[in-house]
Amino acid sequence: QVQVVESGGGLVQPGGSLRLSCAASGSIFSINDMAWYRQAPGKQRELVASISSGGRKQYADSVKGRFTISRDNAKNTVYLQMNSLKPEDTDVYYCLVELRGEKAIATGDYWGQGTQVTVSS
Repeated sequence: QVQVVESGGGLVQPGGSLRLSCAASGSIFSINDMAWYRQAPGKQRELVASISSGGRKQYADSVKGRFTISRDNAKNTVYLQMNSLKPEDTDVYYCLVELRGEKAIATGDYWGQGTQVTVSS
């Protein structure tokens, strides 16, 4: 009964910007932490940024100063603003939503479907 849908990926030139969105919907009681991960072919999924229910943010060293994570609790949505993009940022980006469902069985971690970000000239 819970869905997590990502959007906002695409092709951008080096130095450009993109904003990713991830919206959770369904029988949600509350949302705790939300995060963005990325994964390139042949590599493990790595944490890019996270934001707690209280708004505390953490970033991977590789994106500090360039990416900004934020959330809109009223919309159950987490965003990732990506500026000054580099070719090495090219990955599939996944959002993670930690939530409590209205039904106990729905409580847990939910992943978005992934959205491709390609940084190339």
